[in-house]
Amino acid sequence: MFQLKHWQDAVNGALGAWLVLSPWILGYSGDAAAMPNAVIVGIALIAAALGAMLLPRAWEEWTEAALGLWLVASPWVLRFNGNADAMLTAVVTGLVVMVLALWTLSTDEEYSRWWHRIAH
Repeated sequence: MFQLKHWQDAVNGALGAWLVLSPWILGYSGDAAAMPNAVIVGIALIAAALGAMLLPRAWEEWTEAALGLWLVASPWVLRFNGNADAMLTAVVTGLVVMVLALWTLSTDEEYSRWWHRIAH
């Protein structure tokens, strides 16, 4: 029977679904940089979250954190920071994804074991 190890992964999966749908919900589907970014990163986030839910490993959390970091930087890197809806969606979603992934990494004893060895 399936048992969810970290609730944060389910939330990150839902945030990935939000990203995929956000261009059409918020009306920036015509933006040549923001729309594909949201869809591609959203699909990658869903995949990483599903992987983390089905076969939990630390690398999936690191992948989620990296995707969150990319989302925060992407409006400036891809130059869609002039589109407020797309920029806010990317930055806020990215920050939440990063916080949840890093929270999981720091609170899961199995995932954080390596960190405690380095720190001590």
